[in-house]
Amino acid sequence: MAHSEWAEKDYYKDLGVSSTASAEEIKKAYRKIARENHPDANPGDTAAEERFKKASEAYSVVGDKEKRAEYDELKQMLASGAYSSFGGAGGTGFGGAGGTGFGGGFNVSDLFGNDATSGGFGDVFGGLFGDDPTAGASRSRFGGRGGRAGRRTQRSRGADVETELTLEFREATKGVTVPIRLTKPEPCESCHGSGAKAGTSPQNCGTCSGSGMVSENRGTFGFSRPCADCSGTGSVIKDKCPDCSGTGRTTQSRTITVRVPAGVVDGQKVRLAGQGSAGQRGKPAGDLFVTVHVKPDKVFSRDGDDLKLTVPVSYPELVLGGAVTVPTLASKVRVRIPAGTQDGTTLRVRGHGVNKRNGASGDLLVTVKVAVPKNLDEGAMSALRKYSEEEKRSGFDPREGWEGN
Repeated sequence: MAHSEWAEKDYYKDLGVSSTASAEEIKKAYRKIARENHPDANPGDTAAEERFKKASEAYSVVGDKEKRAEYDELKQMLASGAYSSFGGAGGTGFGGAGGTGFGGGFNVSDLFGNDATSGGFGDVFGGLFGDDPTAGASRSRFGGRGGRAGRRTQRSRGADVETELTLEFREATKGVTVPIRLTKPEPCESCHGSGAKAGTSPQNCGTCSGSGMVSENRGTFGFSRPCADCSGTGSVIKDKCPDCSGTGRTTQSRTITVRVPAGVVDGQKVRLAGQGSAGQRGKPAGDLFVTVHVKPDKVFSRDGDDLKLTVPVSYPELVLGGAVTVPTLASKVRVRIPAGTQDGTTLRVRGHGVNKRNGASGDLLVTVKVAVPKNLDEGAMSALRKYSEEEKRSGFDPREGWEGN
């Protein structure tokens, strides 16, 4: 959607929040509306589908930090009548004829410069009327009396889309390919995204000659604004496609395959370029961002690319040393316990952690923890008492050096 169309929308009202709502409140409101009015959950309910569309459009703007700032600025300027202050005859702004501002004959370009790097009011209004600084074209600029505006950068692609995905712990560490089903704007199949009825095509706007902008003289200088006849798109459609009403898009449901790379962590986003909402009238689609949630595992946890687990051992295994078998992501591995190992010690097994992007792997961190038996037969108890006596005779004091002594 062109920024010039924002003036007609009340996105905060569409989401049921105030204009001062936090980003988290906006996100929460959108998710609630989307969940309750999703077309898949309300088949045949056109009212619910319309609420879903309006909420999605609103969130694509006020849910984005930069777009929200531009939207708020535009609404404030419209509410305050700021556009009228650019000086008609007798005006008191920058000075039309007879004005009390900078005076007759003043050219705004003399103050801000004509080169593409100058900045100034052209940059401010360019953002409000649909310029995209990432599109690689020069911004619209203000000219002097009778001056010609620079080329307007039209919105180059559709909106980004966000969704969520939940994986098992081991799926996330190994990587997985999963299908997800989305309902979002797609190119209209009838007009192939052009917005024009089959057999016809969009025509260059005669008012702006296809530039999307028109120049307007007020007082002693002029400025450019989006063309009202083509809504700043640079083209007009005589016969609109009946299936998409000339937008070039229809809401459709389809399944997308998402490849989640190995080692993804909880909360990480996976970007799928070009899988977001289709752009209007054949413009490229936005991107799809999939937020991955990872369920905790009963055995493993993670520390970066290292896997962690705790294995129960007996006291003799720590004193005498030995080996225990522990699981890995792929199979199992034997871990040697050196004689005299202390309870709570972590042993490192190289290369059995999470796969890294460079092809290497993290390590497996095995923490040993003594399991104390609850029930022993008389023979075992007798042997344990004998051991305790021998331990005392050897001079061993488990609390030696302890600060509580």
